[in-house]
Amino acid sequence: MILCDIGNHNADIFHNGKIWSINLSEFQNYRPEEKVYYISVNEFFLKKLKDLPNFINIESLFDFDTIYQGMGIDRIAACTAIDDGMVVDAGSAITVDIMSNSIHLGGFIIPGLSSYEKCFAEISERLKFRLNPNIDLEALPQKTTNALSYGVIKPIIMILSDSCKDKTIYFTGGDGKFFSKYFKNSIYDRTLVFRGMKKTIEKNYESLNMWENLC
Repeated sequence: MILCDIGNHNADIFHNGKIWSINLSEFQNYRPEEKVYYISVNEFFLKKLKDLPNFINIESLFDFDTIYQGMGIDRIAACTAIDDGMVVDAGSAITVDIMSNSIHLGGFIIPGLSSYEKCFAEISERLKFRLNPNIDLEALPQKTTNALSYGVIKPIIMILSDSCKDKTIYFTGGDGKFFSKYFKNSIYDRTLVFRGMKKTIEKNYESLNMWENLC
């Protein structure tokens, strides 16, 4: 079984316990012999893959309990993987969602680390720095690069800490491992979205097979 999460910049693929990313220009020519069960937040690929028999969009199979409007299918998949806790997908944007007894209580979105770097560079060439992941958050910075890093990383950690209360935090995404080190009650799981997809496929196995046979 091949699982695929198509985003706005890359497609993440899970197969035989391994995960890798393909940029979207290369993904346009990705045609494996096995069936690919996918979700997508990318409208272009939703249209492009619609008539390809080997590619099966499983978005409609998710039965997700929430009143949140406009929630991306990637967030839904990640939240489906757990029953209780806080899901943090730390990429170019950081999405945060709270789950309780398999019910989605709500969530929020803040810019990711790379987005802050781009923002600072647009403000001034003098602020064009890579953020320092080893910044000491217990001491006030004494140089600009550390000041930028402190001003970005500490508020993110504070808002995550305030939001999680005593819940376990499930981190995923490119910067998920970095943020997870600041929390004792954290789990870094790169497969979180795929676990939610697999859980949904298994739950709908019979109806999915019937639907495939009709196509």
